[in-house]
Amino acid sequence: MPAVLAGASLVCLLVGLLYLALQIRAIFSDQLKQEYAGLVLEAAGRADRARAMVDAGRQSSGDREAQVRSYRQARAELAGRLGSLAALVNASPAAAPHVPASALMPDASLSGTDALLATVSAYWRAQRDADGADVRLRIAHVANVLIALAALLFCLLFTALGMYAKRNRQLAGESHEFEYAALHDPMTGLPNRRKLFASLDEAAAKLQAGSAHRKIAVLYVDLDGFKQVNDSLGHQAGDEFLIAVSRRFRESVRKADVVARIGGDEFAVLIQEFSAADELAEIARRLIACVVATDRQMGLGLVRASIGIASFPDLVDDYQRLVAAADDAMYRVKRGGKNGYGFAARAN
Repeated sequence: MPAVLAGASLVCLLVGLLYLALQIRAIFSDQLKQEYAGLVLEAAGRADRARAMVDAGRQSSGDREAQVRSYRQARAELAGRLGSLAALVNASPAAAPHVPASALMPDASLSGTDALLATVSAYWRAQRDADGADVRLRIAHVANVLIALAALLFCLLFTALGMYAKRNRQLAGESHEFEYAALHDPMTGLPNRRKLFASLDEAAAKLQAGSAHRKIAVLYVDLDGFKQVNDSLGHQAGDEFLIAVSRRFRESVRKADVVARIGGDEFAVLIQEFSAADELAEIARRLIACVVATDRQMGLGLVRASIGIASFPDLVDDYQRLVAAADDAMYRVKRGGKNGYGFAARAN
């Protein structure tokens, strides 16, 4: 929908710009018409003054010869002014009444000249006023269109910002999904090995920055007999078992602790804080009970668990070796008969 709105707004913007261009062109044309009408009216004014000089020459005092000479000069001046006026009127680029050639004759009647000047002045004054009104109207239209285009541009900008923000949110969501997928097991939804070690680094950093009495631990869980489930009942049954036992593992520990699937039938639990080894033993027993309960629910009678426990800093002096030390302890349990738990040997 935003894309359709943006496309429609862009079309409206282009149409508005085209309309503005046409209106500005028309304004320039009307201004030229106004200027031309002004030139015609100026010429008509000069002709009208020459006409008044004819009357003045005819009524001047003095001898008859001087009066005649003054009159002829005034008529010649009037003829020249009328010729200039006729040239402007007849050359008008717009349709306009022409000045007849008879009005330019030296012996043309003065009453006809008066009527011609009145007609020309009235017509061209009306044309100038009409062109002025048209210019003002077009300028008002241009102003309104500019306001509309400004509002449209604002809407386009707002829409673009909205689309940009939406795309950013989509990318952020996709980035979060990719990050989640990179750090979690796709089948069980548990954190994977990479997430486990990242959580271990964070827990060790908090431990070193906090109380010296705090301790962290890793319990490494291997499912005894799980291979028989896959071999006898198929991988679908094995996957259902892993999903069910993962859910029970997660529910059996605190929210702050991390249950991770290392791979295959191996899991690890990061205990963020504990006080005594008895707490870790109790957690190990709960994890074994989760495996037994899942096995019983599915009617298998095949799967149990061996768990190795390593803690920092009392048993292992380097937290980066916690997982490996817990793995070693788990294998000692398996060699000792499976279905149990054991602690890592204390570092020398």
